[in-house]
Amino acid sequence: MGSGVISPKNVCYFYAFPSLKVYENPMTNKLFFIAVAITACFAITTRAAEPERLLFSFGDAANLKQWQTVNDGVMGGRSVGRMRHGSDGTLNFYGTLSLANNGGFASVRSRGSTLNLNSNDVLVARVRGDGREYSLNLYPKRRRTAFSYRAKFKTKKDEWTEVRIPLSNFVASYFGRTLNQRPDPRSIGGIGFLLGDKQPGPFRLEIDWVKAETGFTPMETLTSK
Repeated sequence: MGSGVISPKNVCYFYAFPSLKVYENPMTNKLFFIAVAITACFAITTRAAEPERLLFSFGDAANLKQWQTVNDGVMGGRSVGRMRHGSDGTLNFYGTLSLANNGGFASVRSRGSTLNLNSNDVLVARVRGDGREYSLNLYPKRRRTAFSYRAKFKTKKDEWTEVRIPLSNFVASYFGRTLNQRPDPRSIGGIGFLLGDKQPGPFRLEIDWVKAETGFTPMETLTSK
């Protein structure tokens, strides 16, 4: 470190950045720390402004063409799940869950697409439900029968909520059995919502949008919006 006089201001900088050299020339010293401060502020701001990517929204009714319903009828069940465009620009997923004929699920899911997910992404969905427990599902680009990656979330009856689930929280499910397998973000080509809480009766889930956010810690939260 230089032998010149260090001002109180430079002392603060020195303790904030202990590995940096304090120059003897006052003007050089001042310009140097201004540059460091600007760089540090830029770095902090860049980290704070985490990227957010919109995956799906439903303001335009034509966007529903990217989605479809898949129910337990494909396996002999009798559950009914339908979708329609809401007047407020949402996807409305509704119907009746039935346990007859060994059924018990109804789902709505996107058709094949490229989501460009990253390993540290958090999936965020703004939904309004009926108080039931649903699953947010991820589907590989190469579809496998009755296979998906799932993460459960609870809705609040008649309240809009934002569901945040890190990609690392999803677990593989094959014909209803949980597998010790996590998703490879590069392999994911679809997303969906599934009801399979073994409670027969009517259901309703409104979906406003689905986004991906990067840089969050691996925790699942459900917060009111």
